[in-house]
Amino acid sequence: MPEPSSAPSNPDRINHRGQVVLDRLRHQLAHLDALPQLTILGFFAGLAAAGIIVAFRLLIDLPLAAAFASSSENFESLPRHWHFLLPVLGALLLGLIMHFIPPERRQVSVGHVLDRLHNHQGKLPAGNWAWQFSGGIIALLSGQSMGREGPAVHLGAGAASQLGQWLALPNNCLRTLIGCGVASAIAASFNTPMAGVIFSMEVILMEYTIAGFIPVMLASVTGATVCHLIFGEAPAFTINPPQMNDLLELPLIVFTGLAAATLAAGFIRLQLLANRQQHWPVVPRLLLAGTITGSLALFCPQILGVGYDTIDGTMQGEIAVPLLLAIVLSKLVATSVSGGLGVPAGVIGPSLFIGAALGGCLGAAGTAITPESGANPSFYVLLGMSAMMAAVINAPLTALITVFELTQNPHVVFPTMLIVVVAVLTTRQVFRCEGIFLAQLKANGFNLNTGPIRQALNRVGVRSAMETNYLRSPNRQTLAQLKNKLQQHPKWLLVDEPEKDKYLLSAADISAFLDNRKSTEQDARDPATASDSEDGGDVEIKLLDIPGRQWLLKPIQQQASLYEAQQVLEQHKADALYVERRTSTMLSPVLGIITGERIKDYYKV
Repeated sequence: MPEPSSAPSNPDRINHRGQVVLDRLRHQLAHLDALPQLTILGFFAGLAAAGIIVAFRLLIDLPLAAAFASSSENFESLPRHWHFLLPVLGALLLGLIMHFIPPERRQVSVGHVLDRLHNHQGKLPAGNWAWQFSGGIIALLSGQSMGREGPAVHLGAGAASQLGQWLALPNNCLRTLIGCGVASAIAASFNTPMAGVIFSMEVILMEYTIAGFIPVMLASVTGATVCHLIFGEAPAFTINPPQMNDLLELPLIVFTGLAAATLAAGFIRLQLLANRQQHWPVVPRLLLAGTITGSLALFCPQILGVGYDTIDGTMQGEIAVPLLLAIVLSKLVATSVSGGLGVPAGVIGPSLFIGAALGGCLGAAGTAITPESGANPSFYVLLGMSAMMAAVINAPLTALITVFELTQNPHVVFPTMLIVVVAVLTTRQVFRCEGIFLAQLKANGFNLNTGPIRQALNRVGVRSAMETNYLRSPNRQTLAQLKNKLQQHPKWLLVDEPEKDKYLLSAADISAFLDNRKSTEQDARDPATASDSEDGGDVEIKLLDIPGRQWLLKPIQQQASLYEAQQVLEQHKADALYVERRTSTMLSPVLGIITGERIKDYYKV
């Protein structure tokens, strides 16, 4: 009877080949020059993010369109009592659900993405991501005075992070993948691919690199393409082709920037004030947010929901100035309080809403005061949007590119640059307010250390910097075995025994020890009786008894970045690290060696 074959079956062979290819990809991605691989992954991250954003938008727009039978944002058409009841009941439902969710799983939106990216190597928990999806839908369906762009950023980043974690990719490339997911999400939300790229680099990654730009650009194009296929090519807002008619408008533009900065500072500080009540029980806290929103909506129902229809109406000059002023104040209070108290939605869209209403007021006032200037009120609506967005999220370049993409008009660049500079500078220097995301993170006890050394080390995986010129060895070796190892010219010998600490010895120290031992034995032997064959090759020694430096090794995961390796070295006060392999029980658990000196080589000038 023939013996069974020990060769692996065909499915096992295919699986093994797949693991080899994936492991090779992981090794390549740990390097700085893995641009082609990152670009391909960026496409898939952008596709995944765009798919999630499409599902998110459809689950909001379709029910609302069916309920209103006209526009998915026409909350004004509801009976007056529902202007109050809808946000209150929605907030109560959110609070009841959040009561059963652990506090660490309630963290959502852009601030959560920044914290996980810069403090946790880009690993976004699936639980927070799932709650952002469902909680954001409930919030916007119930007319909370919030936006969909903050949830979109979290969802895009979460989809990209889950892709990277599923493939067990190095942590250094997770950063770029998250940037890809965010860019795709913004592009799919606003239909503005350029703004998606700049927002991702300016607000989320907080750095500009070629290795980051190329994958993020492709992901943003992917998101915009999916948006075109599902929602059409129309921009998020109906924009008339506005422009500045006369240099006499410059003082009014500057004044609009100052007014936007004042509102932005009030918005940020009011949200931080509400954020101090996070220690309250979640149900009364959310119920308070819904009650404030509902009460204000009794007078200004335009503040309910995303409110892009109100922005369009303001752009067309369909809303009177007194109502615009009421809308500005009501939206500012409702959104800042709701965001601070924990409603799981965003503030980017509301900042555009407030800026548009402010611009509509000042544009109309400017036209009435100086009719000879020929000021276009819709032009100031656009300027107010850019100024408010830039000041609230501290992203001047994002605001500028957003306006340019929405208008496709180069004539708006000059006045937009001016108003953005005035608004951001005034918010930061006069009112001492950072962007809302960083300010809220600091208020909640989180700190983003984004210094240049940390950024440089986070871009590189340990697999790209590890040394592989070493040999593993038990502590006890005969002289013959030791000489045989040294003939292979290793740089290090790794003393590796089960259930014991691992140590690294320099091959130069061992060679010097053997040379010294040989010289000593030759001096001690009697030349008249000594045999040339007596070399003591069977003498056993302990490697850890050899004089010289012994490097205590601690493990580091193969997905880790060099920054994580530096942190582990400092935490354990170790001399070096071994890169740990956990994917196979048949192979050595050691992939390579990382020393402190090797890490320093990556940021020395």
